[in-house]
This record gives sequence, C-alpha cells and structure tokens, in this order.
Amino acid sequence: MALTRLSLTDFRNHSAASFRPGRQFVVLHGANGAGKTNVLEAVSLLVPGRGLRRASMAEIARSDGTGGFAVAAEIEDIAIGTGVDAGTPERRKVRINGANASINALAEWLSIVWLTPAMDRLFAEGAGGRRRFLDRLVLALEPAHARYSNRYDLAMRQRNKLITADGPMDIMWLDAIEAQMAENAAAIQSARARMMERLSYQLDASGQSVFAVPKIELLNDSAASRQQLCDAWRASRKRDAAAGRTLTGPHRADMIFAHNGTGAPAARCSTGEQKALLLSTILAHAELVADLNGQSPLILLDEVAAHLDPSRRAALFGRLAAIGSQVWMTGTEASLFSEIGSCNEAAQFIEVAGGQLLV
Repeated sequence: MALTRLSLTDFRNHSAASFRPGRQFVVLHGANGAGKTNVLEAVSLLVPGRGLRRASMAEIARSDGTGGFAVAAEIEDIAIGTGVDAGTPERRKVRINGANASINALAEWLSIVWLTPAMDRLFAEGAGGRRRFLDRLVLALEPAHARYSNRYDLAMRQRNKLITADGPMDIMWLDAIEAQMAENAAAIQSARARMMERLSYQLDASGQSVFAVPKIELLNDSAASRQQLCDAWRASRKRDAAAGRTLTGPHRADMIFAHNGTGAPAARCSTGEQKALLLSTILAHAELVADLNGQSPLILLDEVAAHLDPSRRAALFGRLAAIGSQVWMTGTEASLFSEIGSCNEAAQFIEVAGGQLLV
C-alpha cells in the first residue's frame, strides 16, 4: 500500500505542490516552518478523521488563498481526494475515481498510522486522546469501525438531547435510540477487543528491542451484550440527565500502557521511554496490519529521528524496511536519515522550503 502521487492545492502554506513518491522512504527535510508537517497532515486526511493535527477544515485552507483546499492522491490506479470548497469551509468532500463518496469510504482504500511530537503528551493527558489513538489502530484493521463509531456518536447525541430536554422523557423514543446505540456499541467494543488481543500478541512476539515494549490494556470497555447495554442506559437516565451527558459506554474507554520490562505505568516513564513505547506500538501494529491484511499501512513519522541516537535510528529504519510500509518522515537535516542506506535505492529526499517541494 503506497501513494504514487500526491498533490496539494491551497493547503496550509502550500499553494500548489505535486510530486510522485518513488521509494519506500519519503524523507521531507528543511527548516522549521517550511511546511514539512503540513505534507504529512495532508496525507493523514486521506483516511477518516480530522488528521494528525485534528484541525478544523477552515484552519487548513491557505491564509491568502480562496478559502478552500484540496488533497489529491493516487494509489496505483485508484484516484482519491478530499478537501473543502471556499463557500463551505466546514463541509469536507471526498472523491474516489472521480465520484463523490463518504469520508468513511476512504478507509476501504488506505490505512495510515502516525507518530508526532504532540503525541508525547498521550500518556499524561486525558483518555480522549488515547481513545482516538486506539480507534485509529482499529480502523486500520477494520474499515467498518468508522461507520459504527459515527452511528454511535450520532445516536448518543440524540439521547443526550432527549434526556436533558424540559418536560417528561419520551420513553419509547429513548428505548429506540438506546437500541441503536447498543447495536453500534457492540460492534465497536468487539472490534477494539480483537485489535487489542492481536496487538498484545504481536508486541509479545516482538521480543527484546532497542525500544521499550509496552504492555497494553483496555479499560471501561467491557464487551457487554446489546441487552446489557440497553439495560444500563435505561437505568442511568436520571443520573445522565443530571450530568448532562451519557456517562457509560464505549465513548468512555481508555487504552492503558505500561513498561513491559519494569511494570511502570507509561505516565511515570521518562520522555524517552514514552516515545519508545509509542514507537514499539506503531511498529508492532504495522506488522500486524501487514500480516492480517496482506498490505502494510502508510506510516507517518514527524520529527522522530532527531530524538534517537544513530544506533537507534539504524534499528528503526531497519525494522521499517522489513515491515515494507511506505514511510513518510520529516526532519530539519537530511543527515538524520543517513542510516537508511543508499539514498538512490531506499529513500526519496525532498527539500521543503517556503511551501515548495524541491524534488
């Protein structure tokens, strides 16, 4: 699974940029603020979700452009693209082979995982970020996960509106909505449980590594039956109404990490250990996707090489090469990627300067 062409129009600081990736490793190098991470963000929007920065669509459009933006790519003979029009900056559109498609349809053609410096806070912040990380891992294995998640969120918003409305609750309508929630919640929880079991096995099988290996656990996401979920929501309506939101369900799940060697919770590990735990997770997950789907996911690594010594960089590049993924990486200096090997064979180096891609 690899992009064979990428084009950006009015995307962040890129007015018009296009190139054809031609190697397993795509290395974007240049000064801070040149637009390297913007390219990774564009690629990350080729799957469902809000991309690696979780920015609003209006934020992404070039400040002195028309107000809209476009990202277009090719995967072999398949053309996919996304963007917004100037007049409707929050209405994201998707096209596949020239035809309009849903955002969730992107997951059927491409899977992407990423690691960014902002994710260093993953272990210290709330469960929301870890839950989004978890669901990206699930989505790469089961594209239908996006559809079930969107349906669950929509039904939950309807429930929240009903339980907080003035006047008596509409019991029959609540029963119907909670049944919809339960149907999708069961699918979400089952997919998460499958991914966690498989990823745990993959991490254990990876053995000793120069990167710390995590032990992972899923909290507050027990795979209850549909009836159990409905019964729980029915019993908690008054409590949830007082809180103004639904207090139980898969939207409250958390993915917990610990250092497998020391047993220390990831939140108490050093910054270097935390980054290593995330790297190990991303690498094991990419191997898992390749084994189960027969296609490796795209891997986006923003500024990862700067935090590793030469031996660990060599180990990282070697493992990535073995996985077979197309890997997009950024760094201020091309020399940070010298351990990849022969530049002409393994990597495509692209200098980024002032919103231009100097191929």
